[in-house]
Amino acid sequence: MAVASFKTNPYGLHELLKKCEGGLLQLPDFQRSWVWDEDRIKSLISSVSRGFPIGALMTLETGGDVDFKPRPIEGAPAHTLTTRPEALLLDGQQRMTSLYQVSLRGKVVETITPKKKRVKRLFYIDIAKALDPAVERDEAIVSVGEDRLLAEDFGRKIVLDLTTRENEFERMIYPVSMVFNWDEWQKQFIEHFMKDGEFPKKWDVLRQFKENVLDNFIHYQVPVIALGSGTSKEAVCVVFEKVNTGGKALDAFELVTAMYAADGYELRRDWYGKDGAFGRQHRFKETLRPAGQDSGIIAAVSNTDFLHAVSLFHTRERRREAEAAGKQGKELPAVSGNRNALLNLPLEAYKKYQALVEEGFVRAAKFLHMLHIYRVFDLPYQTQIIPLAAILADIGAAWEHEANRAKLAQWYWNGVFGELYGSAVESRTAKDFLEVPAWLKGGPLPSTIRESTFRAERLKTMRMRISAAYKGVNALLMKTGAEDIRSGQKFDHIVFFGENVDIHHIFPKKWCEDRNIRPAVYDSIINKTPLAYRTNRIIGGAAPSIYLSKLEQGDKETPPISVQNLDGYLRSHLIDPSLLRADQFEGFMVDRQERLLSLIEKATGQSAYRGETEEETETDLEAAEAELTIAA
Repeated sequence: MAVASFKTNPYGLHELLKKCEGGLLQLPDFQRSWVWDEDRIKSLISSVSRGFPIGALMTLETGGDVDFKPRPIEGAPAHTLTTRPEALLLDGQQRMTSLYQVSLRGKVVETITPKKKRVKRLFYIDIAKALDPAVERDEAIVSVGEDRLLAEDFGRKIVLDLTTRENEFERMIYPVSMVFNWDEWQKQFIEHFMKDGEFPKKWDVLRQFKENVLDNFIHYQVPVIALGSGTSKEAVCVVFEKVNTGGKALDAFELVTAMYAADGYELRRDWYGKDGAFGRQHRFKETLRPAGQDSGIIAAVSNTDFLHAVSLFHTRERRREAEAAGKQGKELPAVSGNRNALLNLPLEAYKKYQALVEEGFVRAAKFLHMLHIYRVFDLPYQTQIIPLAAILADIGAAWEHEANRAKLAQWYWNGVFGELYGSAVESRTAKDFLEVPAWLKGGPLPSTIRESTFRAERLKTMRMRISAAYKGVNALLMKTGAEDIRSGQKFDHIVFFGENVDIHHIFPKKWCEDRNIRPAVYDSIINKTPLAYRTNRIIGGAAPSIYLSKLEQGDKETPPISVQNLDGYLRSHLIDPSLLRADQFEGFMVDRQERLLSLIEKATGQSAYRGETEEETETDLEAAEAELTIAA
């Protein structure tokens, strides 16, 4: 039976804060800086002063496989930098840092206002207000500036002066920095008031404050979920996904970064750059970036995508070593880029393969341009770039041969039109990484090609830009020589961006709606094609016969186009000119569906399924891939 690898125990707040101060409890280095504003700090002080729960903490015992670089809690003494921690604080950094800064550190607290203005504050408890049940406890928590003065009227009127201990006594204001040092404060308090006859009355109030407020700090217990040193890296990653709800979720890259940092390697520098040097993220953004555009085709490749590709090479190397050692079947380690594989990616493996994998992604950008996929927005699947880059990195110069590129294109289009990279892609990515290079050398067909099927009826349901196959049809039309029906230009990347090319209706939306044709019919990819922005403006909402006539006649800005040339432009879009000129919508839809099917069959090298299937909605078909494509 599995045994839980954690314990849940209450710990005294003072004990935990002392561990922070001594460096025995530290943070993993990837934890972001302390950012709580003064209102949240006041609320936290208020909760502890009433003995209210502030939530559990989670720690990870050091000395196990998860070896993160530690970092002392913010404000801790300098000696903690060289102290080996007993545990790392995984969840609770903001709470513990806030409480340490206001109670034990003994210095002004650098924080921010709710409006994000940086300020320096000291925190106090108004004893009278704290004991008054009619006053909200938050109102009893007082914060003043570094000068220990609270002013009104733009600083002209001092309403609270706490510059001396005596002033604290007279005002009955207790410093939060002394909540764990009651003996010292009360000794000075007694000495101050023994000079006059008001001591008994003052002491009674102070005693009540000690019993009803201050003791809550002294005896406060915090539940701590303590993960043992044997906790796996994957478990730690899952923990962060579950508990880190207050900000950006930590992913495998952040955790790998922390583990490499323990060996002195700055992984974040590689990706984000540092000290004026650009990182890999910037290089990917700039790769094949067209003039006037913000980014290139691989700009959306993430740091975990990159690690995924590196992991494919490392795990394949381990598998080959196991095969050489005579292992078989289930004894062989899997080739993988899943989260667990990333968390177990050794630094030496990363260093070994990083340059090769980066070159693979650059080649992937060039390959996608060859397929007339120019924008991240038009990528059928972001996820398919990972195996594409890994394959191109693996085969090296062999990708320059036309025969290999043709095979790679066939594999790519089968992934797109088989809609195989929409979900559960990790195992497919690994299989393609192993199978496609072998196929290029004469091996069997990759499973992505064997398992790919495209149904003829699917063309009728492809209506949304989120559909991978929808984007695939658009790219294929441009790749096979579609020419703009106004300018006659083919859609290379210069024309694509210069003429603002996009997918537009052939039978205009208004024309269809005037004839009660349903959107489910006229919005399908069958009735759409890539056109320049100016061309689409000329088309407007008129019948095809009318806008074709306008193009033939020309105007002040557009010269006349001969019938022969215009028909040639239409045929390049797989459009029968006679059906379009006759405004034969139904006949056009049947004819063009068949022409598009032939285009897809040629690209995939496989026959489409033309039998009847149960109709599916676009929502049903795209739900799985919605998060894996780049939407509008």
